[in-house]
Amino acid sequence: MATATTSPITDYRQEWFEIEDATYLNLAGQSPMPKVAHRAVQTAIEWKKFPHHVADSAYFEIPNRIRASIAKLIGAMPEEIALTTGASTGMSAVAFGLTWKPGDEVLTAKGEFPLQYATWKPMEAREGIVMKVVAPRERFISADDFLAAMTPRTRMVSVSLVRFDNGVLLDAARIAAACHEQGALLLLDVSQCCGGMHLDVNELGADFMVCAGYKWLLSPYGTGFFWAKNEQTDKMRPGPFYWAAAEGAENFHSLAFENPKPARGARRWDMAETSNYFNFAAMDASLRFVLQFGPETVSAHNRKLIDFLFERLPKDRCVPASPLDSAHRGPYGCFTARSPEKTAELYQKLVKEKVITSLREGNIRVSPHLFNTERDIDRLITAITL
Repeated sequence: MATATTSPITDYRQEWFEIEDATYLNLAGQSPMPKVAHRAVQTAIEWKKFPHHVADSAYFEIPNRIRASIAKLIGAMPEEIALTTGASTGMSAVAFGLTWKPGDEVLTAKGEFPLQYATWKPMEAREGIVMKVVAPRERFISADDFLAAMTPRTRMVSVSLVRFDNGVLLDAARIAAACHEQGALLLLDVSQCCGGMHLDVNELGADFMVCAGYKWLLSPYGTGFFWAKNEQTDKMRPGPFYWAAAEGAENFHSLAFENPKPARGARRWDMAETSNYFNFAAMDASLRFVLQFGPETVSAHNRKLIDFLFERLPKDRCVPASPLDSAHRGPYGCFTARSPEKTAELYQKLVKEKVITSLREGNIRVSPHLFNTERDIDRLITAITL
């Protein structure tokens, strides 16, 4: 079970640098790093300034701390985690690592984040698989849609746990149970929720999980992780791997091995140079900060702000574009104006008023964090009604 440490901090806004020239409600697009991560980067810069202060063990200490933090965050084991530059690395690892048969089906959702199509569509030509795009039968995609689309040839469901364009939260456990009943696998992209809400791999039932680090994990762009069950990595095809993921790589005094074997688990898919001091020093600090306040704190805080937003939206101009029931919604919410054209105009108006949101697939996405308050939502509403 994933756990987090209760934080003694009461005013979280003090943990970030104040954004004085805008109201920032776009964490799902790019998170501002907390002060503690900036301090870690400054320390890393000093290491590069005076490299004789860097011990050989430092090449492994930071990556191992990050693995441990992610494991706590998602209820996993550290050896099941690879450190990557984002979600794409893990998707490619699964695509190239599994053994496919012609006609194997990979199901994803209509309107998914482009990562899904960029991964699976080329695999049709390479391996003869079939990518099936599942459309929602009602307004939002649901587990029922995937269950209805599955056939005996379905090998994998690959989908976002929380949609990037409308915040819909899937019932992954139901999909996982249906997959496993027929020997299929579930891959979840958790980029838009990991760190912003409670996640536990055992409860979700997934076989693989990919995540970008620059959103709810409060880490730099160019960070992320790939999680895979040990039982699944044991079945993956061999391939090139980063030398520091080899058995015995920690022994810097004897690196001339001619027949390297990857350490058990997901480390073989680590990005090269996982000891990248600038990015991963910051990620290390940010993850410990996330564990300190706990994703559940973010989820509860954001639920109140998004509910407040939906209550205050001028109904003659705007409508919610996310589920009203927070149990079916991720850590943010979306809305639209009364037409696509008016929505685009309204988004530009918000930009002009320096209220920073995102325009995604015709929806205005509002993604706050602990540094936001109801005053920021009031500012957004005021900008809409000007």
